Amino acid sequence: MTNRFRTHSGGRIDRGAPVSFRFDGKTYSGFKGDTLASALIANGVHLVGRSFKYHRPRGFLSAGSDEPNALVNVARDAARMSPNLRATQVELYEGLKATSQNRWPSLGFDAGAANDFVSPFLPAGFYYKTFMWPAGAWKRFYEPKIRAMAGLGVAPTLPDPDRYTQNYAYCDVLVVGSGPAGLAAALAAAESGATVWLVDEQPELGGSLLAERTATIEGKPAQQWLSDTLATLAAKDNVTLLPRTTAFAYFPHNMIALAERVTEHLAAPGADLPRERLWQLRAREVVLATGALERPLVFPDNDRPGVLLADSARTYLNRYGAKPGDRAVIFTACDAGYRTALDLAAGGVAVVAVADLRREVHGELPARALAAGIDVRPATVVTGTTGRLRVSGARLAKIKGGPSVDPVGASETLACDTVLMSGGFTPSVHLFSQSRGKLVWDAASGAYLPGSSVERERSAGACRGITGLQRVLEDGYGQGEAAARASRDASSPARGATPPPGASSKSFPAQADDLGTDGFIGATPHARNPAFTKAFVDWQNDVTAKDITLATREGFRSIEHVKRYTTTGMATDQGKTSNMNTLGIVAEALGESVPKIGLTTFRPPFTPTTFGLFAGAARGDQFDPVRKTAIHDWAAEHGAAFEDVSLWKRAWYFPKALPDGRREDLHAAVARECKAVRSSVGMFDASTLGKIEVVGPDAAEFMNRMYTNAWAKLEPGRLRYGVMLREDGFVMDDGVVGRLSSDRFHVTTTTGGAPRVLAHMEDYLQTEWPELDVWLTSTTEQWAVIAVQGPKAREVLAPLIEGIDLAKEAFPHMSVREGTILGVPTRLFSVSFTGELGFEVNVPAHYGRAVWEAIFAAGQPFGITPYGTETMHVLRAEKGYIIVGQETDGTQVPDDVNLGWAVGKAKKDFVGKRSLARASMSAPDRKQLVGLRTTDPKVVLEEGAQIVADPKAPVPVPMLGFVTSSYYSAVLGHSIALAVIKGGRARIGTRLSVPMPDRVIEVEIVEPVFYDPKGERLNG
Repeated sequence: MTNRFRTHSGGRIDRGAPVSFRFDGKTYSGFKGDTLASALIANGVHLVGRSFKYHRPRGFLSAGSDEPNALVNVARDAARMSPNLRATQVELYEGLKATSQNRWPSLGFDAGAANDFVSPFLPAGFYYKTFMWPAGAWKRFYEPKIRAMAGLGVAPTLPDPDRYTQNYAYCDVLVVGSGPAGLAAALAAAESGATVWLVDEQPELGGSLLAERTATIEGKPAQQWLSDTLATLAAKDNVTLLPRTTAFAYFPHNMIALAERVTEHLAAPGADLPRERLWQLRAREVVLATGALERPLVFPDNDRPGVLLADSARTYLNRYGAKPGDRAVIFTACDAGYRTALDLAAGGVAVVAVADLRREVHGELPARALAAGIDVRPATVVTGTTGRLRVSGARLAKIKGGPSVDPVGASETLACDTVLMSGGFTPSVHLFSQSRGKLVWDAASGAYLPGSSVERERSAGACRGITGLQRVLEDGYGQGEAAARASRDASSPARGATPPPGASSKSFPAQADDLGTDGFIGATPHARNPAFTKAFVDWQNDVTAKDITLATREGFRSIEHVKRYTTTGMATDQGKTSNMNTLGIVAEALGESVPKIGLTTFRPPFTPTTFGLFAGAARGDQFDPVRKTAIHDWAAEHGAAFEDVSLWKRAWYFPKALPDGRREDLHAAVARECKAVRSSVGMFDASTLGKIEVVGPDAAEFMNRMYTNAWAKLEPGRLRYGVMLREDGFVMDDGVVGRLSSDRFHVTTTTGGAPRVLAHMEDYLQTEWPELDVWLTSTTEQWAVIAVQGPKAREVLAPLIEGIDLAKEAFPHMSVREGTILGVPTRLFSVSFTGELGFEVNVPAHYGRAVWEAIFAAGQPFGITPYGTETMHVLRAEKGYIIVGQETDGTQVPDDVNLGWAVGKAKKDFVGKRSLARASMSAPDRKQLVGLRTTDPKVVLEEGAQIVADPKAPVPVPMLGFVTSSYYSAVLGHSIALAVIKGGRARIGTRLSVPMPDRVIEVEIVEPVFYDPKGERLNG
């Protein structure tokens, strides 16, 4: 019967708003306010998935984001399919369609369950040993088969049509978590006047208070206090409340990444709203009130559908009005099990028995359970469950006292349809750990707690081990007050002192069940044969206690190694349910204390996060934006062919129309363009070069430290070629730098290296040399650059330039002047990348096309020829000029590419200097840049081809180097090439070979400068 397990009243669902939905093709009903999980439980459905490895039947384990089993696919249409969503977090809406995953042909009968029968042959790490033979079979056979059988949901194949936005924001105090501690912290901070953000991953703010039935706060029922408090916060202009928002990553300097689900809960999302928002929030102070997660117990057959966490069952009952079953057995190691038992009994669920792992049971909650007639059994464990697709019984046994072969006595089977377990609570310290805070082991609570902070952060409430509702509220309020004070004090230390528990100016009288700090980690005792017993630690990855102990027997001692060998904690819940029990099992197996075993690393994201959120608007054309220069449209109108260089479209060559109606091919166009530059004048769009303005009193000192060259004595008005190294001494980038004044440099970089160089500079300026008074500004897109190159370049430009004397004596090679061209401000460089007389005209980008067209018109009497990147490559190769990234591969020092002259030997220091001092950096057999000439002048070598001394040598043939650049030079009448060869300079004049698939090409090693070796043409 539909909703047979729904209570007659109670809960926070809207019983006046029924909702119809489908799961695995069957129609069910629920209510507004339900999750998919609570609605299925109310309909008596517990079988919702299959496990990763053994395909065992799986049901709900929890009620929140720590759920490892109930992963479903939700599809609105063919393009909107979302796999691996937690049913516990999927909000119900009219028409929702969800399907289970990782099963075939159906959820009830899954052929993959055959793996369960052969599980003794599939222990932890078996794949590392089994799939190593025969050689090569892994990629061709094993991996495809394993991937086809294992896995979770199926990724959608159609493009995501939804919109995702990315926002930046700032606040004084960010409070993460809206349970009692978070609400109190937000109240305290808001009352101080600070701007406060309160975020929580749940659809409603309130945390654990949403499931409270009998607690009171300040004389009010907890639910009423919650409503009043939220109303108070919502009425404040300085407070932002964000439900459905997960703080999933904590970055340095209090940058918190928030994922807000905007329309996932709507039946008909409007086109005006994004599906999700990524908030990149910078907070002055952060209060983490992330609560604690209930720990499961590790006992045999603890994975059957119907076995779930006790506090989650209480949440389903009290918050959603959904009973987890008719008859429940509760297995507990703390008082939380009794609180659940009492609430279940009040809600109409028969509590068959409470098995308490503790030998002695005292306290108010157990006493109330006994008074209610509940069968309480101390020193009792669950040694197994019965049932196939749903639990039908639980085996209980007494723990024996004193030494015994068997740790427990004979078992008794109790009929039930639900088994609830509680091993205590683990503080949620994920975000604190991400912030690089240090965790400390607390023996009293048996958990890791936040220790010393690194960021401006403080933890509050259960996430730092505080128990008891009143103490949690007062701790939250105290932390909120402290955060607000620190946010107002700009001089407060980055790591402020965290107030002690209860250090609050406000009292919160509250009455609620105190659960204490009891708990258990590890595997519970049983007398069953371990070889045939499955007590699960990680539900999703099918990792059992036996797998963990096997890892320790095979020599793994580090918890990180155990994690990777067994895959425990690597499921989508990121170890929220498994990590602590794994530590307990490993500690027992090794005879060590838990702190000595260590702790696995908490990494972002806190919960799985969609790719769309990270991509934002960067999809399609916006993922790889087409960047065009100001001159692009002119080039397109004149028939240019384009190539992609980094993110830019650049004119590759300009083919002319032929008499027969065809157009020149690449080789013909490049040959014509090269001859035009060498004989008269050409023009080239160099706007894509990276440009960085380095300004400030210490600009010269900064340049001295960043580049290999010396810059302090470079006169204003002069240019210098600069070489930049990484810390390891290898060439990172190069470019021409102009000194405009004593405190201002115009730095150019390679097209692809611009962002990398700016980031490199900023990194050193901010972290290594913060004392330098320097500002860095990217100006790449602010300047259009027109290179005018060739013997007639001066004659073309002279009539257009004002305020600059272009005579060679007044404006020699490697100079920079500021003036105007046709009334437009310009920075004019006398520089050449072709070996001819050359100038680079820098003008504001919005004047770029107009100035280009004026220069083109002025050059008509001289036959001015626009040329593209291919011609530029040939011209520079004829002169032996390198391109970083083509003649270098990240392993060249300056001397390797004939730039040793650019290294300031007398300089005290620069980035990479110490690395250059290593003996290996000056070894004579290093690969050095040389030129190559083929014995057949028409043969053009392939770039990347290997060079050998003897092509007939036995395999493997020793490789001496490789070709970096290769072209046919129409000006020289033969092919040319550049290469890096071991001991290359010493080999000049000798011959080597370049083996190709169809032949061996003989080459002569020559100087890398093929054209005008004395540089006589540079000044015109």
